[in-house]
Amino acid sequence: MKILTARLRIRPLVVEDLQDFHVYRSDPAMAKYQGYKPMSEEQAEAFIRENSVKGFGNPGEWVQYGIENLENGNLIGDCAIKLDGESAEIGISISPLHQKNRYAKEVLSGILDLLFREHHIDRVVERVDAENTASLNLLKSVGFREDGYFPDVLYKGVLCDEFQFIMSKIEWEGRERSIE
Repeated sequence: MKILTARLRIRPLVVEDLQDFHVYRSDPAMAKYQGYKPMSEEQAEAFIRENSVKGFGNPGEWVQYGIENLENGNLIGDCAIKLDGESAEIGISISPLHQKNRYAKEVLSGILDLLFREHHIDRVVERVDAENTASLNLLKSVGFREDGYFPDVLYKGVLCDEFQFIMSKIEWEGRERSIE
């Protein structure tokens, strides 16, 4: 799977990404709201190698992709997609070295286009820690609607509150028409 946006290429992770990948995947602050723990260089390489044999579209399986800056070819982050029947979930990690450039919004929009236009996905559902303001703002900026609130969720051994957001294919298509 490959997606091209105005500034980015979303493509499979490769071992040549290891140095850039490890920089942000070893950062405890990056891992706080993510489903991973900080990784050693060896763990990061093993993760990339294990992920390389996964195929897009296997139900219930997270598949990770690299986010490459088209201007310089550098890996600036990664994203993951998990399909489950007609719904999907997306995760995005942008390296702190490249945050505040609206890359996450560009990635999320590109993935939503792919899922809704080329695959038979009806909705994308996201669960987000209530303290993760960057992700909450990202989802709202793209047009996700709040669909639930879950207090006292145990995540990584810590109690937190989570919001659930949803974007349906119909909502995505309607959003595009209202922009035109």
